[in-house]
Amino acid sequence: MKIPFAPPFIDEDVIAEVVDTLKSGWITTGPKVKALEDEVARLTGTPDVLCVNSWTSGAILILKWFGITEGDEVIIPAYTYSATALAVLHCGGTPVMVDINDDFTVDVDKIKEALTERTKVIMPVDIAGLTCDYDAINELVQSENVRRKFTPASENQNKLGRILVLSDAAHSIGAFYNNRPTGTLTDITIFSFHAVKNITTAEGGAICINLPEPFDNTGEYKTMRLWTLNGQTKDAFTKSLGGSSNWKYDIIFQGLKINMPDICAALGVAQLRKYEAVIMPERKRVAERYHSFFQSKDWAQIPVMKDEKRTACYHLYALRINNITEEQRDEMMVSIAEDDVAVNVHFIPMPMLTLFKNLGFKIEDFPKSYDNYSREISLPIYPQLTNEQIDFICHSVEKAYNTIL
Repeated sequence: MKIPFAPPFIDEDVIAEVVDTLKSGWITTGPKVKALEDEVARLTGTPDVLCVNSWTSGAILILKWFGITEGDEVIIPAYTYSATALAVLHCGGTPVMVDINDDFTVDVDKIKEALTERTKVIMPVDIAGLTCDYDAINELVQSENVRRKFTPASENQNKLGRILVLSDAAHSIGAFYNNRPTGTLTDITIFSFHAVKNITTAEGGAICINLPEPFDNTGEYKTMRLWTLNGQTKDAFTKSLGGSSNWKYDIIFQGLKINMPDICAALGVAQLRKYEAVIMPERKRVAERYHSFFQSKDWAQIPVMKDEKRTACYHLYALRINNITEEQRDEMMVSIAEDDVAVNVHFIPMPMLTLFKNLGFKIEDFPKSYDNYSREISLPIYPQLTNEQIDFICHSVEKAYNTIL
């Protein structure tokens, strides 16, 4: 029984939406992208949503928009994919890594310890579909003591008057915190629509703009949209409409080229229309069947999917094995692969990667990150999995554990 790790959800509705785009004669940024933005806004309740070609480029856009430059510090967890830190480095800023909690989310006490007068942004990372403790993070940046230390150095920093909270929600579209959906929990939220995500556009992302007054969110959406198109005042779709002046445009600042094309947006539009009724319930079914098997095993630590504040969106099933070494975990994964079951690890902590080691980061400074990483195995979780396949995966993991330990 061959079981892949994370195939995309492609049904006839998704195919029809893509074919409709191909037949329309317009495949780059146009009406399908706007439809996708509207669907994300509907799902999240966010005032304005801007689609881009990846989570990473969206993060670079926001950091540049906020004025991050050399010497500015952005606090991030050590336990995340490298894109979180790379976006900061691409803007000339300094990533400041902190450790995490047992549930994989960033430790707010560690954030407090890392704050300096150079801190401009805090970027919490939702992991496996579970949100961070946003009440604590938002209270921290709003506190008088922290606001007093904030030194603005750009127009938008002056306007906000405090540290920006930029949520890395690559994993958490559809998750809830205090009965509120991700997208509305912080100043800015960025989702990923990469191929393995709950909602995919093959490659892509969405920026949810939820800034407080005196910001005009719709106005900021329009400005950020220009950022995605090289700072050009008219997009290709508008220019294609014809007319005596539609072709005329201007470049008003040094933007980026990170717009999402319609051919990609079409996938996400079709998926989002059945996300709440079909995709999420089926992912939950898979997670709960895993839970029912592993919760009785004293060697298994099941992931948090729901607590008093949070409901996950079942993006990953991040199983941890108790009292095991990194090497033994790797041996278990080899054994599982021999059963033709594809599993993964989320993530290798950044201080273990060459780039970040060369920047002076040491995994010894992040003990919880290493402990979680060394024992974690991500199991397949997607709507197409049958109960028979889920049971096969469970028994493959149990067999691997019994073989190795």
